[in-house]
Amino acid sequence: MLSELAIKNFAIIDDLRISFRDGFSVLTGETGAGKSIIIEAVNLLLGSRASAGLVRAGCDHAELEAFFDIDTDSRTAMILKDQGIDGSDGLIIRRIVSSSGKNRVFINSRQSTLEFLKQVSRDLAGISSQHAHQGLLKEENHLDILDEFAGTALLRNEVKALYQSIIPLKRKIRMLKESLDQKRKEQDFLEFQINEISAAAILPNEDEDLEKKRHALLNASQIFEAVNRSIHEIYDREGSLIERLSFLKNGMEKVGTSDEFIQKISEQIAGTIFDLQDIAEELRNFSSTIDLDPASLEMTDQRLDLISRLKRKYGPGLDDLFDEYETMQKKLFQTTKIENRIKTFEKDVLVYLKEIKRKAAILSEKRKSAGKILSGLAGEELDALEMGQAKFEVAFSSQKALDLEDISTDSREKIGPDGIDKVSFLLSANPGEALKPLVKIASGGELSRIVLALKAILSGTKSLETLIFDEVDAGIGGAASEKVGLKLKQLSQRYQVICITHLAQIAKYGGDQFRISKDVADGRTFTTIIPLKGPDARVEEIARMIGGASITDATLTHARELLEKALS
Repeated sequence: MLSELAIKNFAIIDDLRISFRDGFSVLTGETGAGKSIIIEAVNLLLGSRASAGLVRAGCDHAELEAFFDIDTDSRTAMILKDQGIDGSDGLIIRRIVSSSGKNRVFINSRQSTLEFLKQVSRDLAGISSQHAHQGLLKEENHLDILDEFAGTALLRNEVKALYQSIIPLKRKIRMLKESLDQKRKEQDFLEFQINEISAAAILPNEDEDLEKKRHALLNASQIFEAVNRSIHEIYDREGSLIERLSFLKNGMEKVGTSDEFIQKISEQIAGTIFDLQDIAEELRNFSSTIDLDPASLEMTDQRLDLISRLKRKYGPGLDDLFDEYETMQKKLFQTTKIENRIKTFEKDVLVYLKEIKRKAAILSEKRKSAGKILSGLAGEELDALEMGQAKFEVAFSSQKALDLEDISTDSREKIGPDGIDKVSFLLSANPGEALKPLVKIASGGELSRIVLALKAILSGTKSLETLIFDEVDAGIGGAASEKVGLKLKQLSQRYQVICITHLAQIAKYGGDQFRISKDVADGRTFTTIIPLKGPDARVEEIARMIGGASITDATLTHARELLEKALS
């Protein structure tokens, strides 16, 4: 529970300290005295964002501090323990807000972050202010309230996580399909080009080799004639080179037996004869390979024309052509790759869709079941708050999925990040009136009581130890305010309840009462808070709340009777 609150240099508050006990505490005072500023200070200590404009004029910074008694086995104590912070003696939260806009957070004297403060303070206190009234009129908040009551926040987060997994995948699939459509338009032409190059079966350097071959074919007749003439001169004709050298060799051999030099020359001539015989043989072999067919030159020219055409189209050189061929194959492979990625993503989407449909259906079922219970409990609470003729109902609706890209159930109910359901709180304030949305019919007083009724119901679903109410008495009076006060007192049997009120009928039920007042000294405004000790001090304040500035014996008597009856 909140045991102590200290506020310094905050708005019109100079230096203020309040100690709270368990049970029901009320804060009273004139309008504008600074009661709601105290609520704002508590909000900041629970993790709300701070504004430099809240720092008291002329001051460098504002200081806020709260001390909470916490159970050692509470969630808050566990969070502190996980961070190595000892919470056995309680929890001290301190915030310093500078006029420059910077602020610091301290938890048990250790500097911390705003995010960690939000985690620590989540179960410490719940504040119901005038914003709760306005928030209740917004149907987008009704689903949050229902999920809080139903305890389906975790399941809702699971649906949201699935939704956030599906949407990016569907977006990727759509983009990939668009890319695939474009590539498929190019694919036929790409395949034609690849087949054109592939069918040519061009070899490395083939163009150079064909040029050489063509040159040879163009001179084939002259080459053939020169080769055969050489064979004839070397070997075939009468008086050929070999025949004459053989004659010389024989003559040398006859005299070479008596002269070593002659013998050597004879051997060299013999070697030359052997070389000429080899040359003649090689020429004969070469002669047999010479292509004299005119068709060969035509085929070579055709091949060169084909290669030249492909080089002009994909070249300019063969290496460029081969590189372009490889690039086109990669592009063609990319199409297959995209198709495979689409299949993989679609497979993942199907798995997620199956799961989100299942969980969204369970979530909707739990909500509808909880909605019936909430409607009944709200009726009971409103009956206790002088709205016994009112009828409260949680209405459900869903949206049909019109776009094929929408995530939906098998019956085409659209599934959003929060599930299938749209929830609206309906009210019939008087018998015979049709149920209508709150925004259309609820008065300020009715809204105050509905907020209190829902707070009373929802407080049972949380581990909160402190409930703080501001403006809970807006628009009510008479018997209704009596019932509101009684309801707050009943709540204080389970929770610490702190309430800011203008109504004596509510204030009288408080176990502790504080008077907040605003004074001006030396041209500056100061807010002070005084704990009202003893019955006389409370009687006087209650009397002021009843009669205003003019306090008579009658109002004092009435105030005393109110207090005695409430405390009896």
